[in-house]
Amino acid sequence: MRATYIWSLTIAALLAVWLISGQINSAPPEIDPSIAEQNRTNNAVSSDAIPTRVRAQRVRAVEKIRYASIRGKTQNKRTVTTRAEIVGRVVERRVERGDAVRADTVLCELSVEDRQSALVEARQVVNQASIDYQGALELQAKGFNSDSAIAAAKARLASAAAQLKRKELAVEKILIRAPFDGLVEDVHVEIGDYVNPGQSCATLVDLNPMLMVGRVSEKAVLSLRLGELAIGQLADGRTVEGPVTFIGQQSDPQTRTYAIEIQLDNSDRSLRSGITAEIKIPVDRVLAQRVSPALFALDDRGEIGVRVLDSNNIVHFHNVEIVSDDSDGVWVTGLPNETALITVGQEMVVAGERVDPDFQNLSSSAVASSLAADAQTSR
Repeated sequence: MRATYIWSLTIAALLAVWLISGQINSAPPEIDPSIAEQNRTNNAVSSDAIPTRVRAQRVRAVEKIRYASIRGKTQNKRTVTTRAEIVGRVVERRVERGDAVRADTVLCELSVEDRQSALVEARQVVNQASIDYQGALELQAKGFNSDSAIAAAKARLASAAAQLKRKELAVEKILIRAPFDGLVEDVHVEIGDYVNPGQSCATLVDLNPMLMVGRVSEKAVLSLRLGELAIGQLADGRTVEGPVTFIGQQSDPQTRTYAIEIQLDNSDRSLRSGITAEIKIPVDRVLAQRVSPALFALDDRGEIGVRVLDSNNIVHFHNVEIVSDDSDGVWVTGLPNETALITVGQEMVVAGERVDPDFQNLSSSAVASSLAADAQTSR
């Protein structure tokens, strides 16, 4: 019986020792860290990480002209088809297609027929009416003529003078003349043709000045001004420029666009009507930087932008708007005036990340050429 108690006490003591040892060796209960502690942990981890190496370049904004680009064409200022005003047979056509003519040049000549004789007769009638009128005045002075007789003589003289004028115009109209300087685009009669009033003789086009025409959107038309110098890139490779001389006040009902005209000097007649042109019209001046299109990236909304650095070498994403492009890159606006632009490694970093940048410097020759190109573009 005594041995049983002893064994029971021994087993109880061993169990107590085992329980106490489990409490001593167990880890303390985990406590959820606070937000501040989590931020300190994240910062510590970030500071321990090696920053990504990138290459960057400092770019400065310059003033650029924003253009509204439209598609248009060249168009001669006026086209006139000269026509006969009287009936007659064509006795001479003095021009051929492609001839350059001056204003008042005779294009076609019609037969005189009896018009010259009628003119001589009308002159004699005027001479007789004038003598009768003078005689009537002399008789009135002597008291042998009434006021009614004087008025009748004066009316006969006026009628004869009007008839003479009509005969003179009929003789003048046998010559069909050019109304302005231009080129003969087409001829419509041959020698021997009999023409009636309104029948065509030749088509004349005025090529100087030449017009460049197009249509602009209702948004762009608000920024246009008369006299602004527009630039046109013709389909044959030539570049032309001239002032905006007309901006339409009524929109096209179907397209909601407005007509514009740019006047071009064509004194050498080197421009033809109907050539397709890409027209750029200045609408605004903005500060812009030139970047490579390879640096563009898309944000979550699908809009383009570039990655830049702040003074602490933290990456930021800036949306940009394209102003224009040239052979050396794309001009964009939307960046700070002085920007540290990531040029190499931008695809390996994200906004908010700290990086280790290696800044590039443009060579003096590159800077000079860039400034020269900027100055030329601004002009």
